[in-house]
Amino acid sequence: DKLQGKATWMKIGMTLFYANGPAVVYALKERGFKVFLDLKFHDIPHQVEGAAYSAAASGADMMTMHTIGGVAMMSAAQKGERAAAEYGFDVPITLGITVLTSMSQAALADTGVTRPMSEQVNVLAEQAKRSGISGVVASPQEASMLREVLGPEGYIVTPGVRPAGSALGDQSRVATPKQAFENGASHIVIGRPITQAADPAAAFDAIVAELD
Repeated sequence: DKLQGKATWMKIGMTLFYANGPAVVYALKERGFKVFLDLKFHDIPHQVEGAAYSAAASGADMMTMHTIGGVAMMSAAQKGERAAAEYGFDVPITLGITVLTSMSQAALADTGVTRPMSEQVNVLAEQAKRSGISGVVASPQEASMLREVLGPEGYIVTPGVRPAGSALGDQSRVATPKQAFENGASHIVIGRPITQAADPAAAFDAIVAELD
């Protein structure tokens, strides 16, 4: 409510959605927000197809899935979206998570992936492009490289964005809002620096002023 009339988009993550379900999507849509439903689908294609249908039917304008699930899974998500469109629902922007912004090179190696971070992000982005989804989610540090992979129209949504002087929290690969856009991001995700501020609206305004 404090950000109504200021922010255009609101992101709903797992914690909020698992607590309240689609009702929270409806509540934000009623307030005029576009909704980024960040549930990071990762399952067999049949399940992700159904999840994407349900997300589209809830009114989500943007949704996410893990690119590591493969091209068939990402293609199935689009099939679910198209099925929802046949019933009059809008088709959301569909994004593939590359490597979580909380992960370092060492953490990636612990999972058995020994490629350099940038190479792993690039490989997954290429799969996302091949599947036909709208774009990817990646750290702002990889945005410039991804812009070359996805071209000028691809969505590059960057979490791990921290205004100068903000605490990093559990993020490893970060940039300021201005740096993220200069690197090629189409959208930036800023959560805790706003939601945990004493005055969220003032924190939002300060970020906008920095970008201007």
